[in-house]
Amino acid sequence: MQKAKVHGRDNFNFYEPSINELLVEQMNLDSSMHHALDNGEFSIYYQPQMDTRTQEIIGCEALLRWNHPELGMIGPNEFIPISEANGLITLIGRWVLYTACMQNKLWQDSGFKPIFVSVNLSPAQLIQENFIDMVSEILEETKLLPEYLELEITESVAVKNYDYITGILEKLKKMGIRIALDDFGTGYSSLNYLKNFAITTLKIDRSFIHDINENPKNSAIVSSILAMGRNLKLCITAEGIETKEQYETLRDRGCDIMQGFYFSKPLPLHEFEKLMKKPGD
Repeated sequence: MQKAKVHGRDNFNFYEPSINELLVEQMNLDSSMHHALDNGEFSIYYQPQMDTRTQEIIGCEALLRWNHPELGMIGPNEFIPISEANGLITLIGRWVLYTACMQNKLWQDSGFKPIFVSVNLSPAQLIQENFIDMVSEILEETKLLPEYLELEITESVAVKNYDYITGILEKLKKMGIRIALDDFGTGYSSLNYLKNFAITTLKIDRSFIHDINENPKNSAIVSSILAMGRNLKLCITAEGIETKEQYETLRDRGCDIMQGFYFSKPLPLHEFEKLMKKPGD
């Protein structure tokens, strides 16, 4: 029944033994997750975001990982939906936001060139009653200036509570925080959202990037997004850059920021720090 619900109304699924296996696996993860935060099993990997013109690190995306004591490293696609269902996402989300902000401030205090850190938000976090207060408290506690924090939302998240989210984003932007609309082009892609949402950055989804030099339609879509972003005075970030050809194509078309395996995969803290350079290094 639950599997059928994922695909919307008026659907059905036949029972399969694998469903039981999946359910047991999810229940085990659910049970383990209640202790993971206290046991220090979560960590943040950082993927650099590069200034297209200089190829210098201008920011990074904070990506949550779970090092399960028995199952090893688990990606967020596996455990985030479970954390949203069991209500732990708000606690985990706060930990990620605090840790990312604190680490960015530590980098600055250690002499690294200031960069922004980008943190993904789930729907459950955005609709918290005290969400704005929580973000303010974290910035105050970590002493990180708001311009060095970017919060990412997806189109699908934004439209579910349109009026409420519009107000939240406006307050965040007034605080000086960067707001990125992630996976742009894959969801509703309504120009009305771009007009009304207080966003500073559009992130072009990787599905348009991987064959940009072979697929004329994807190439045209990316060019249109870049032109629209410039006209709206938005920063444009391209995700999923994997080849030199993709980099050069987007550079020549005026993309502002790039992120992807061509530059670096997501890295644990100490490896990411090796990519950054202190003055005099």
